Amino acid sequence: MTTISPVGRPLRPRGKLLQEDTRRHHRSLLLQQLFREGPASRADLARSTGLTRVTTSDLIGELMADGLVEELGAPAGSRVGKPPMLVGLAADSTHIVGIDLSNDDRMTGAVINLLGQVQARAEVTIDGASGQAAVDKVHRLAADLIALTDRPVLGIGVGSPGVVDATGTVIDAPNLVWADTPLSASLARAFDLPVFVANDANTAVLGEHTFGETGTGGLMVLRVGTGVGAGLVLEGSLLHGHRGAAGEIGHVVVDPDGELCACSRTGCLETILAVPRLRRRLAESEDAEEVLTRVGEQLGAALAPVVGTLNLQELVLSGPQELLDGSLREAVDRSIRSRTMPVSSEGLVVRASTLGEDVVLVGAAVLVLSGQLGVS
Repeated sequence: MTTISPVGRPLRPRGKLLQEDTRRHHRSLLLQQLFREGPASRADLARSTGLTRVTTSDLIGELMADGLVEELGAPAGSRVGKPPMLVGLAADSTHIVGIDLSNDDRMTGAVINLLGQVQARAEVTIDGASGQAAVDKVHRLAADLIALTDRPVLGIGVGSPGVVDATGTVIDAPNLVWADTPLSASLARAFDLPVFVANDANTAVLGEHTFGETGTGGLMVLRVGTGVGAGLVLEGSLLHGHRGAAGEIGHVVVDPDGELCACSRTGCLETILAVPRLRRRLAESEDAEEVLTRVGEQLGAALAPVVGTLNLQELVLSGPQELLDGSLREAVDRSIRSRTMPVSSEGLVVRASTLGEDVVLVGAAVLVLSGQLGVS
């Protein structure tokens, strides 16, 4: 089955474009239009995509036969004469399994429809599992989720901590003790389904960008869980970086005299901000506000060069909101603005995710939608 991540595809096809590739591209154009703009008539779809009416009608028939598109009837207030027939995505004709591995104590998952709406949930506790034992828990969670739906499963999407390559292999995830772990391939073999695995922060930013209430400027989602990572969307495209490691800000050293990190360095951002470490520091302190403010200032200092360089419009803090909202978020905002030129940060919005704790799950669905249907 397919194990190649959609984020690893070249922007342009290489070599001769085959007829089946052209047809697949045209199907994707129609699905993208319906996904972004909602129901439309066949004639409107032809106009908006630039396809001929004959091609559009033929492809819509094919998509209806596949159960991905359905007829919705005529629009309200149609004029005299034969009204146009609207078609739209059949949101619940097929489901997606989304899995989030970013939490420090559990693996969570959901059954999600084509519009990013959660239909069912399941989770398994980590209980200190690492290496192959952690992989086995992912398999168990996937099986539980598949059993929760009576619809065909379009694919499995997974947001994993660490560096993940274009084939869905986890190159390095220190907190789960994964190194060169072929997570996508193992899931595909076990369930005979297309599988797409990406870094959890990249997955989160895809979810926020596709289904959240984002603007049109640069977007960074900082995902705080077992580890700390960032996903960036610039001018509508996910930023990957060399070897797919863009956004690994959790392992930037912010305190050379600090604690030992799981990556073997000392004083990484993760050692002060990762959920287990932050909760421990709060438990040991008599002044929670002081701890959260100090961590927010350190985080802002680490992010200021990124905001200044990329002129980001939105910084989204994703993770336990009882930790990230309030004093910590306010300190991040102040710290960034005090370290950057007004032209770089005056339009910056620092906020929580509109998708809450579902941001990685919904982003995992976007991985599948992009890989299987060409929409995102």
